[in-house]
Amino acid sequence: MGTAMILKIILADGTSQRLTLSSGPPASIDDLTDEVRKQCGLHGDFKLQFMDALFGNEFLNLTSISEVENKGTLKVIDVSKTATVQHMDEDSTFNLVSESQVFTPSSVGDSSYLSGVSEDTDVMSSSELVGSRSLWPAVFHVPTFSFDSELKLQHANLAYIQNGTTLIPDPKLKSAILESLVQEIVKYKVYANDKEMHEVAQSLIKKHPCLTEKGSSTGCGGWKTSLKYKLSNYRTQLRKLGYPEVTVNSLKNKPVGRQSAAFGVKKAKRAEVIFCPPYPAAETEDTLETMQKSLLLDVKQRNNRKLVKHKMEKTFALRRHEVVRDAPMVESFMAKWPALFDVSEINAEFERITTVPLQSKFLSQLDLHSDTLIKLFQKRGGQLGRRLKTIVAQIPDCDEPDAGRECIIKGLCVYMGEDPENLVQEYVDMDENAIKEVIQDTTIGIYVIKRSTSAEPEDIGIILEGISVLQDLENVALAVAMLFGLMYALNLNYPVDLRYTFEVIQKVFMGLDGSKPSNKTLALKNQLFQ
Repeated sequence: MGTAMILKIILADGTSQRLTLSSGPPASIDDLTDEVRKQCGLHGDFKLQFMDALFGNEFLNLTSISEVENKGTLKVIDVSKTATVQHMDEDSTFNLVSESQVFTPSSVGDSSYLSGVSEDTDVMSSSELVGSRSLWPAVFHVPTFSFDSELKLQHANLAYIQNGTTLIPDPKLKSAILESLVQEIVKYKVYANDKEMHEVAQSLIKKHPCLTEKGSSTGCGGWKTSLKYKLSNYRTQLRKLGYPEVTVNSLKNKPVGRQSAAFGVKKAKRAEVIFCPPYPAAETEDTLETMQKSLLLDVKQRNNRKLVKHKMEKTFALRRHEVVRDAPMVESFMAKWPALFDVSEINAEFERITTVPLQSKFLSQLDLHSDTLIKLFQKRGGQLGRRLKTIVAQIPDCDEPDAGRECIIKGLCVYMGEDPENLVQEYVDMDENAIKEVIQDTTIGIYVIKRSTSAEPEDIGIILEGISVLQDLENVALAVAMLFGLMYALNLNYPVDLRYTFEVIQKVFMGLDGSKPSNKTLALKNQLFQ
């Protein structure tokens, strides 16, 4: 087995995600393309480009697997769309709008026009609605500074190479450098932690070694401190402009009597790329509230999926404000946003928040690590080892992947020192009233209703705050993915008795914020990728 490789994949819609190759680089570009398609949940034809440092980090077509480097960046180019454009006749450029999309002035309006949205009509993507954000990069890219700043640094770098002379930048140059770096940081987040600031400072002195600080043990300690202050000052500017991700933490937005700086601080803590976005252009809270009310009627109509999807996309910022600012109870939130409690919408909401596909990424990573996890389960000794061997013995043949995934998930809970019954509770031959009573006493979890006369479960669903919020799911693995997605969509904390299991799902399987994992999670991660 080769050395594990991590790549940043920039998708065709402008978002990006991490790709893990646990066995090292594939044998061919076709194998790499298949892995990208699998982990990123892509469909159709596409080609890959790589970021070439020899040409100023421009993207060039990938022609050899040797051009792929660990922690490198690849870009997905949708070949199907490109081919379509290339084969269009010149005359056809004037016929891009189909007859079904043509509307008269009288049809412009929320209900009359949107109710006529056809299946072929594109809806706005989340990036168009709330701004472009990406996951924090594996390697921070230092931007190009102003012309005069780059000229000064070029001369200073040459002097550093020749005689090791470092540069003490003048206030103007230092301010220009910090300003550009902060502008690059906020493309990812407005609240960066200490580790991320250190990565930025390290990238800076790596690109411009003349800025290395001789009095610092890391060579960049002063730059990291300056960046923290600069970013803090920039958040003050954003707060004055009413940017919601920082205004939600201002003192005047605290509850009456709880106006302390530490109370109710709301920040992205689980790699949420879009945590509390601004409202879409030309929209206000009132217009989005009106759209939300119309959604309550739209979800009750048949064959209305396209319209519901469009309105859920457009009201995303309103939901995030409610979840982050008000922390509503699940029952009241479900009554207001019933369309969210659907498999396709949970997938969409999770991707809006993190830019990472939920269901496809979780299941593919679970399958990818299943063989290694089984070996780890079999090696474990003691009481936990005996429980794990019992679970491994229940794993069916490969023609039943859903049942096998369920066993792997339960084994993961046991391996992390937690009880799988806190996650998945089975009710066999229980009457309906007894099941309702048990559900009402459950804070969070998954239920499986079975009959002893049948091998297939009668129902699989998700419980939040004593309410069944999702029913009739196909299998337990899907239910776990949807429960994880709902925790992000509703900004819920992981349950204490399952915190390690969900940490593994987040930081190992989904690749979201792998910094500062617990000792248990780090140990498992090292064993999976060794």
